[in-house]
Amino acid sequence: MYVISSLFLNYHMNLSMFVFLKTLFVICILIVPSGHSNAYDVSFPILSALDCDESAEGWEERAYARSINGVLGLPNIDHPIDNQPSLAKIRLGRKLFFDRRLSINKTMSCAMCHVPEQAFTNWELQTAVGVEGRSLKRNSPSLLNVGFYKVLFHDGRDKMLETQFVSPLIARNEMANPSVGLVIDLLQNLADYKNYFHQAFGGQASLDRVGMALGAYQRSLVAGNTLFDHWYYNKKDSALTESQKRGFKLFTGKANCGSCHLINDKHALFTDNLFHDTGYGWMRERKRQYPNEKVLVQVTPDLSFELSHAKVMSVGLPVEADLGRYEVTEKPEDRWKFRTSSLRNIAVTMPYMHDGGLPSLAEVINFYDSGGPGHPLQDKRIQPLNLSKKERDDLENFLESLTSLNLSCLVAEGRSHDPDNHEIDH
Repeated sequence: MYVISSLFLNYHMNLSMFVFLKTLFVICILIVPSGHSNAYDVSFPILSALDCDESAEGWEERAYARSINGVLGLPNIDHPIDNQPSLAKIRLGRKLFFDRRLSINKTMSCAMCHVPEQAFTNWELQTAVGVEGRSLKRNSPSLLNVGFYKVLFHDGRDKMLETQFVSPLIARNEMANPSVGLVIDLLQNLADYKNYFHQAFGGQASLDRVGMALGAYQRSLVAGNTLFDHWYYNKKDSALTESQKRGFKLFTGKANCGSCHLINDKHALFTDNLFHDTGYGWMRERKRQYPNEKVLVQVTPDLSFELSHAKVMSVGLPVEADLGRYEVTEKPEDRWKFRTSSLRNIAVTMPYMHDGGLPSLAEVINFYDSGGPGHPLQDKRIQPLNLSKKERDDLENFLESLTSLNLSCLVAEGRSHDPDNHEIDH
């Protein structure tokens, strides 16, 4: 079981078995998204480096070309003037991304929350888990096409990949370093990094150089070239099924998805890069404040237990409130607003919403079809859609056409070298 193996990696060996089992019990509850009767019904796709036809040799050249020239369906990335990509930067950024030595107890890397084989997100956990099993309140967003976002994180608290990495490095429930300066000192003294930094920047590790390298690698994770792109931009009519074509008509018409998930004549980001209150955040806060007295704890597909909410909470920390964009701006009108996520690769980036509370596309569609909870601040575009079962299926089938055809090669590039934890030299 992936979750259990991940927990063993994240825990110190000297934790008592009692504490471990209590924490495992809580996480087993958290990974079954709230309101979903059977999370085991959700099937996961298979993304494997073995399905990539490209050789691992020269991967950085392909990554560089992608980040410069773009791919079908997407515009060229707007790279920062002071951080143009290079092969050496991308190579160094990949190494940093996978290196668990950069966390306080050498157990966590960026890639443990943004797993390549899971579309650079984490299918196994509703919300992310950091060092020693410390929980976060939000789902790990996919890093596919992250270079096209104008703001980062669900609440937009950072705008640049060159600075975004600092927060996870020092957050107590993520990589938990006491300071970013200690991480830079570590990198300056790791022999296997000296050549990497010299080739990329002509000098030793520094805070800005780490950010530039990570930014260069992450901007290479461009994932367009979907069946939709071949149908819409290459005018290949047979690329989509009839059901998917009907789903597209619903997407841009009756369902009105396209008002936030934008499609342009030459490319489609499927996001407006803005913040909206869909009603979901408010609904989740109501549930936090007024929880059900009983909680259904599912431990296998056929075995569930009903426990009191108080009993469940006795072995875990209280659920945190999440006010979304308000936590950045402190403007009352920004309560429960979250960034519009791109729908590219949406079929392989489950679970959904900022807290991972909806495990399947079908449940996401049902939420919007219902019109949301309808609280006063909810975006006026979120209204009951009254979709039929066939229409909901067509819409879901269309969303599945937004999966990139080159994901296995992005996985292969990420896994082009062994994990760097104990690497001495390439």
